[in-house]
Amino acid sequence: MDMAVQTAVIKQHLIDPEICIRCNTCEATCPVGAITHDDNNYVVRADVCNGCMACISPCPTGSIDNWRTMPLARAYTIEEQFTWEELPPELPPDALTAEGVVPPVDAVPTSGPAAPVEPGTQAFRSAQYGATVPPWSAAHPYTNLFPPKSPTEATVVGNFNCTETGFENETHHVVLDFGSMPFPVLEGQSIGIIPPGTDALGKAHHARQYSIASPRNGERPGYNNLALTVKRVTQDHDGHPVQGIASNYICDLKVGDKVQVVGPFGSSFLMPNHPRSHIVMICTGTGSAPMRAMTEWRRRLRNSGKFEGGKLMLFFGARTQQELPYFGPLQNLPKDFIDINLAFSRTAGQPKRYVQDLMRERAADLAALLQDGSSHFYVCGLKSMEEGVVMALRDIASEAGLDWDTVGATLQREGRLHLETY
Repeated sequence: MDMAVQTAVIKQHLIDPEICIRCNTCEATCPVGAITHDDNNYVVRADVCNGCMACISPCPTGSIDNWRTMPLARAYTIEEQFTWEELPPELPPDALTAEGVVPPVDAVPTSGPAAPVEPGTQAFRSAQYGATVPPWSAAHPYTNLFPPKSPTEATVVGNFNCTETGFENETHHVVLDFGSMPFPVLEGQSIGIIPPGTDALGKAHHARQYSIASPRNGERPGYNNLALTVKRVTQDHDGHPVQGIASNYICDLKVGDKVQVVGPFGSSFLMPNHPRSHIVMICTGTGSAPMRAMTEWRRRLRNSGKFEGGKLMLFFGARTQQELPYFGPLQNLPKDFIDINLAFSRTAGQPKRYVQDLMRERAADLAALLQDGSSHFYVCGLKSMEEGVVMALRDIASEAGLDWDTVGATLQREGRLHLETY
């Protein structure tokens, strides 16, 4: 009697294009390089994904947590996934049986993992130290109240340039008011803005993600509003001219304009509520948005006269002083409230200085904070800064006689080192 031959199968990891906000968190987190993207979709390479699940928790929308049982020979290619506007349906049991798949298939392993690396040869990977859980004392966040299919509307009540630079390097501080529609947010969360119109293929634009730059009780205390920090994009990472769809739309908004908003997003990059917590903020450019939110919340608590907080330390980098968002307001913050360290990499006649250089100069202070269980570290900005910053923390720990593998793992496990780079 003929016996059914079981076909090789996988539980293929897929990303739902309908709710993905293209924030790049999954691609930045994946330890094996299984996730990539084009101008349309983020996708997972079936032949590279090893099912490690590292990308699941950091995803702000849950779009990453989708799986399809597939015959290995019919696994969806990345070329197919790039064209999707929605996920394909599950293959019905009879179709799987016809392919030679013998139920149950839940225990079938995923497709081939990346080749093992010889001990001692693995490159330093900063992302492995980024926490995916919030600090234990963080407030409870509300997320995905308004998904991409059901956005809410906000009104622009403020928009001004918060840098001293010209058009091509300007950064705007934009305030959005939600009126009577509840939209609760916490410091460290983000929202999505949907630009109007369609792309070159006639498809509606996807939402673009922006970190919230105001504290939980509003840009104006007691009002149902929030602020964003948005840089006008006029060139790509290689310096070629390009017109950023969402950034230029937002920077050109006028008071009274209406915008479509999705979110809020984010459940781990949250500030601690415990008053004695120390907060070290390391950022570049518009990565200052969540740091401004945290700083302003601490400032309001301090001004209430009922709060004695831990240390606040800021390492903030930009190409020049003129391109640094909020430079003026930063100078007005009391020195006994926040320890500010500024790095400029393109100041004429001066050597290039980056945030990790300033961190090494403050090694003694950071080493003490690394040994304090009340210390929390937040990194936000361009992806290129992340490795240098985490390596600086590693070296500072090692020079202080600490075992970085232990320190880094503890920070990650306890939600005290957060990396949000793009």
